[in-house]
Parts: sequence; C-alpha cells; structure tokens
Amino acid sequence: MSRVARIARRYWVVTLTLAVGLTGIVLALTGAGQVVPWVFGGYALGVAAWQGVGMVRDLLRGHWGLDVLAVTAIIATVLVGEYLAALIVVLMLTGGEALEDYANRRAKRELDALLTRAPQLAHRVEGDRIVDIRADEVRPGDVLIVRPAELVPVDAVLSSSETSMDESSITGESVPVEKRAGDEMLSGSVNGQVAVEIVATATAADSQYQQIVALVKGAAASKAPVVRLADRYAVPFTVFALLLGGVAWWLSGDPVRFAEVLVLATPCPLLIAAPVAFIGGMSRAARNGIIVKGGGVLEQLAAARTVVFDKTGTLTHGTPELVAVRAEPGFGADELLGLVASAEQYSSHVLATSMIDAARERRIPLVEAEQAREQTAGGVVARVGGRDVVVGKFDFVADHAPDAHQTRIEPGELAVYAAVDGRFAGALVASDRLRDNAGATLARLRELGIRQTMMLTGDSRATAAHVAAELGITRVHAECLPADKVHDVASLTERPVIMVGDGVNDAPVLAAADVGIAMGARGATAASESAAAVILVDDISRTAKAVEIGRDTVRIALQSIWLGIGVSVGLMIVAAFGLIPATAGALLQEVVDLATILAALRALGGRRDAAAAAESRAPATVATH
Repeated sequence: MSRVARIARRYWVVTLTLAVGLTGIVLALTGAGQVVPWVFGGYALGVAAWQGVGMVRDLLRGHWGLDVLAVTAIIATVLVGEYLAALIVVLMLTGGEALEDYANRRAKRELDALLTRAPQLAHRVEGDRIVDIRADEVRPGDVLIVRPAELVPVDAVLSSSETSMDESSITGESVPVEKRAGDEMLSGSVNGQVAVEIVATATAADSQYQQIVALVKGAAASKAPVVRLADRYAVPFTVFALLLGGVAWWLSGDPVRFAEVLVLATPCPLLIAAPVAFIGGMSRAARNGIIVKGGGVLEQLAAARTVVFDKTGTLTHGTPELVAVRAEPGFGADELLGLVASAEQYSSHVLATSMIDAARERRIPLVEAEQAREQTAGGVVARVGGRDVVVGKFDFVADHAPDAHQTRIEPGELAVYAAVDGRFAGALVASDRLRDNAGATLARLRELGIRQTMMLTGDSRATAAHVAAELGITRVHAECLPADKVHDVASLTERPVIMVGDGVNDAPVLAAADVGIAMGARGATAASESAAAVILVDDISRTAKAVEIGRDTVRIALQSIWLGIGVSVGLMIVAAFGLIPATAGALLQEVVDLATILAALRALGGRRDAAAAAESRAPATVATH
C-alpha cells in the first residue's frame, strides 16, 4: 500500500484528476448531476490555465510545443459542453507526463544502478585500529579493509593472499574474478566472502568507478538530434490539426466537430516516444558494458558507414612478447635488453612494458635514468649509466645513429630499434597476437551495413598489411603519427566514421571522429575521456554490439514517432466526419499514448540480448549417423 501511496504522491496531478472524476460520479449518483459540468469544466479550465502559463513561456523562448493542441482541445471541449471529454483530455495530458516519467525511470534502471552504487565509505587501518572514513578522504598508499560483500571504495592493489571479486558493475561480466596478492582492485567491485586488506592506488575521484559515473551522468543528461526532430514536428502537426478541425467545423456547421478532432490531436507519443527510446538504448548499452555519452552518439552509430581501428591493443591483445634480441657486434643481448628496458621505464607505450617484463624475467637489473624524455609516436631518449640510449621506431633511431639498418620480421611481428652513444646497437623483436574475435567482429560490422574498414597504426607496413589481410580490412595506413591519424579520419568521405582505439596516442583521433569508441577496460585514460563511447570490457566485439544497439534504438524511436503520428492523423480524419464522439476520441488517444510508449520501451532490448546470450551459450550440435 505504501508503494501505491508513493506513486500517488509523485504524480499528484493525475491523482487529483482522478479524484475530480470520482467526485463527479458521486455527485451524479446523489442527484446533484447539474453541478458536475461546473466541477469538470472549472477543473479542466484551471489545468488549461496552468499549462497555458508554461506554454506561453515556451513560446517566448521560441519553442513551439505540442501542448498548444492540448490546451486548445481542453478549452474547445468545455466551450461546446463536452465536459467529460475535457476531463479525459486533462487526464491524457497529465497522465502522459506521468507515463513519460515512469518510462524514463524504467529505462534508466541500469544507468541509475551505477550512480546509486558509488562507494561511500572506506575502512582505513590506522595503527592497531580501523577507522571509518568517507571514500573521498582516501589517499594513495592508505591501507584499507574491505569486508565481505562490500564495495571496493577506490582503485587499489590487493595485499591479502587472495579473494574473489564481482566486477559486473564495472565490466559487465557476471562471473566472479579470482584475485591474488598484487592484483589490481577496481573501485565499485564487490568483495567475496572473506575480508581483505588492500592498498589504495588512487583517490576516489581518480578511480575507475567514479570515472564511469561521470560518463553516465553526461550520457543521461544528453538529448539526441532525433528527439529535437520530433519536437520540430510540433509546428506542422499543430497547423494540420487546427486546419482539419476548422474545415470539419466549417463544412458541418457544428463547433463540436472541431473539439472532436482536437481531442485526438494531442500527440503525447511525439513528446515521449523518442526520449524513452534513446534512454532505453543508453540503458541497454550500459547493460552490455558500453557507456554511451549521449543519445546523439546512438544516432551516429546507427548511421555509420565507415569504421577505423587502431591495431595494437585494439585488434591485437596489446601485450607483445619479446621473441628475439638481435644485438649488433660490440653489444651483448642481455646488455642491449638491459639498456632498452632501463630507458623504456619512462615510456607509456605498450611495448615498453614488454621490454621491462622481459628484462625482469631474465633477472637483468634495471638502472635509473639520469634524464629521459619521450617523443610521442617516436621513441625515448635517455641517459642511462652515463650512456646515451635511444629506443623506438627505425626512423627515429636512424636520426640518432646513421649506421642503423632495418631487421627482418615475420608477419605479425614488430621491431624496436636502439642506438647507444650514437651507434646502432640492434633491434628487439616482439610479437602481438590478434584477438580471437577480431575477425568475427569485422564480419558482424559488415552484416550491419558498414562496408568501409580502415586500420591506422604506428607499426611497420609489413606488420600492418599482414593483420589487415587476415581480417579483410580494406584500407591501411601504417607508420603514422597521431596527427596523421586525425588527417586520415578527417579525409574520409563515407561518413559517419567510427574510430576504435585504446591508447593515449589515440585520444586526438577519437575526438576527431564522428564517433570515437575507446577500449577503456583498463581504466580512465585520455582515450576514454575524448571518446564518445567507452567499452568497459576488454572485448572488441562490443564495437559491433554498440552499432547494433544504435541501429535498433533509432529504428524503434522513429517507428514510435510515426506510429503516434499515423494513428493520430487517421483517427482525426475519422473524427472530422463526426464518427468519433469527443469522449470516445479522448479515450482512444489514451490508448494510442500507451501503445506508443510501450513500443519505445522495446529499445531496452532485454529479450534480444537474452536470446543472443542464450544462442552464444548453446552447445554446438554434432551430427550422428
């Protein structure tokens, strides 16, 4: 009962309208029926005046809304004595707003879940006691306790031996993840059944969950162009309805005919259907591990004609493994690897981590550089142990060592070159595997109507060409700088263009594309900040899922808009011939509103996603003889 009371209070105008209607019934049954027209008419005109104030304000701001028709319909029905129809129009108007609010709440459930579950408290270890503090008071290096089933308050590293974590709110993966000492703990994850000790590595504001919440807030506050397009239907629809009603009145000579047309010309579907569909689409995307920063992004995804991919970390796993050290005469293999790894400590490139890990595996000590600087998309120049070390691409190293020469690499391999004290010291060869589902993702994108595919990478032409041929990518630009990527994307004619990347060097081109999609599963980077959508799961197939959701959402939004327009126009024409009484017309319009909203809610896509998930889990059928 408390839930009913809560809904009644939230939608108090609807409650009041129903109460007025019930009062009219009681008055009619008690012999005071002559008072009912005054009660219904007076209340309807009062609501019309209240709505009229908002309508005038909108008109003064240059916004012509569909509420003009609703207010006109209320006044017209009262003036021709159709008091019950007037009350039903009021119920339709206020009930439509209530339905919109309810539908929005339903559609935003997954988005709201992210916002409401943001970690609030942390348990900090201070000496021999545990102190409860606000999550935003945690500082890197603080030792925290996370109790069973509690949220991890900030990004941290596990110092206890092991635990299992539910990361579904972050990554969308429902299977618990086993964590061991030293593993990364993402804020917003839910701890398992054992209390654990963690060491904070970031503040709450800089942690993964808060970054996601910030993206969600921006997404929920947006309004898609197609929704504004629905708003623009207001002027022609209003003019058409008034003209049709006027013609019906003129031909019949009966002013009631004008009111009968207008009660069917109150198209709440136009105002409600598109926003509900787009919020539902964003909610569906969030449920699939994709944060879309606006309804307009869904519209661009739906219309996309070209998709561009970064290679390393996007089409490949992004964790190359060292396979060969080819030192020049005068340099030992371990010596060269040690110098390169020491210099690469100051690089943000994914290959730097591979070199450092390889050196540590071989127990080669790393030396702290006396000075170091990184040139974006080029390499690193460092002073290590009194020696000038240059590490990076061939052209970059050749500028510092004229005797440099390129090494032979197999398809799928890449080389890092090094110079020491102005001499070419050798090359280190690494191999990066393609993602298992990269090919299936490209195939799915082609099924969705995207014909143009392109790969932009800073890697060598041979490696890039091999990857592109294996995946069926139509265009390749290798050995390019961030500025080259921006230029290439800007020059594409088949638009809108989707750009998918993951690294800091992808941030400019992600911002320049019509839709930038960041593979942001590893945390908030410059890429995810500049992108229009962020994939929270380390899964390239979600790119195709984002396009699918965008196309479904726009299709459903437009279907819902035209459903509302088509049915309303059809009923208005019938009413113009006097075949639908005003009261019946008002009731029919309520049914149209409800049907249109339910149609828009299909954008939530729960059944489609569940069916797809079931299909992917279904075991393959083996034929027997």
